[in-house]
Amino acid sequence: MAKEYVAIRDVKKHVGEEITIGAWVANKSGKGKLAFLQLRDGTAFFQAVAFKPNFLEKYGQELGTEKFEIIKHLSQETSVKVTGIVKEDARSKFGYELDLTDLEILGSSLDYPITPKEHGTDFLMDNRHLWLRSRKQMAIMQIRNAIIYSTYEFFDQNGFIKFDSPILSGNAAENTTELFETDYFGNPAFLSQSGQLYLEAGVMALGRVFDFGPVFRAEKSKTRRHLTEFWMMDAEYSFLSHDQSLDLQEAYVKAMIQGVLDRAPQALEILARDVEALKKYIAEPFKRVSYDDAISLLQEHEADPDADYEHIEHGDDFGSPHETWISNYFGLPTFVVNYPASFKAFYMKPVPGNEDRVLCADLLAPEGYGEIIGGSVREDDYQKLYDKIIENGLNPDDYAFYLDLRKYGSVPHAGFGLGLERMVTFVAGTKHIREAIPFPRMLHRIKP
Repeated sequence: MAKEYVAIRDVKKHVGEEITIGAWVANKSGKGKLAFLQLRDGTAFFQAVAFKPNFLEKYGQELGTEKFEIIKHLSQETSVKVTGIVKEDARSKFGYELDLTDLEILGSSLDYPITPKEHGTDFLMDNRHLWLRSRKQMAIMQIRNAIIYSTYEFFDQNGFIKFDSPILSGNAAENTTELFETDYFGNPAFLSQSGQLYLEAGVMALGRVFDFGPVFRAEKSKTRRHLTEFWMMDAEYSFLSHDQSLDLQEAYVKAMIQGVLDRAPQALEILARDVEALKKYIAEPFKRVSYDDAISLLQEHEADPDADYEHIEHGDDFGSPHETWISNYFGLPTFVVNYPASFKAFYMKPVPGNEDRVLCADLLAPEGYGEIIGGSVREDDYQKLYDKIIENGLNPDDYAFYLDLRKYGSVPHAGFGLGLERMVTFVAGTKHIREAIPFPRMLHRIKP
């Protein structure tokens, strides 16, 4: 019976044993009687060592020399089946290495385009299907996976039910100018910007719901924070106050960071992420500041040498430099609460006693990563919501089901959405959001 393949992440369980690994050759080196192979199998990277005398002893002069020469001349990304004995090695980054006793080529690889030298971003993005194999890109995907796993775990533990919103919709959740329109059997339909409106129907049925899937924004932005297709986690819940909603959001973000620390520590190490900073974000309470206090703070410090932002007035929306400065000023993830109603979505409930401000919050990540969460208390009064729809130039008929939710047993409720790729970028400490998703869709990129 053929031996089962052992995953590289599990080799430490087999010290002193002969095992078989299925892998790809990431790199190789050596000379004379020694050859070193850097192997990867998607779980981790690992070094295998071939010693020529071992092969001569096992296979004889002719076959042993032939096999050793094959190993010495393996090309990058050749897939192989390797057999050897696991040994502890403190000099190895992984702590172990494999003394090879056999190797079989499974799939050849000639002229692999992404070599260990430096390549330009456009070249790497054109070859994204191959770039994903690199050490850092694999690490980012492992962090993404840990965040997704932690998301499902957190909401399950907090009484939420997964509620799947449609991708195709007949209306907009927010900005109608950012919709991708398509023909739906002769009628206009739009790719979803958010599952929120449908989730609110779920709230009235199930109390606490969340969805997690792709959403689409036709934004003509070319910043390091924007994608046209990305993954959003939306959550909605009944009978929570604004402050309780912020508590839930803070707990969720901390759970995701902890999940990465627990499940992908090797990925953080590969990316040289400041783990102590991540631990600080878990240990300390997030900051909360009102929109108006944040504006005053920006105005007060705009002459500072590190204040790389334009002047801003009360009533203006923040730009990325303003968000960066605010979160860096506090040194922690920071909720900015109660923005002006003038540039926020129609469904947000006003602050009691101040119709110009709404009960909402954006969570700004420190270190220049900007907004990762946007949320609010939802307007639960039928007539007030109807008036807001009219005021925003929208057609109430397009929101008939949404208005119905306020006619038949409306309750106080709130919710928020988190952009997965922004969260991945923040936790991984990477510079650009395009690396936080397997195949990014941006203003000028739809391939591969």
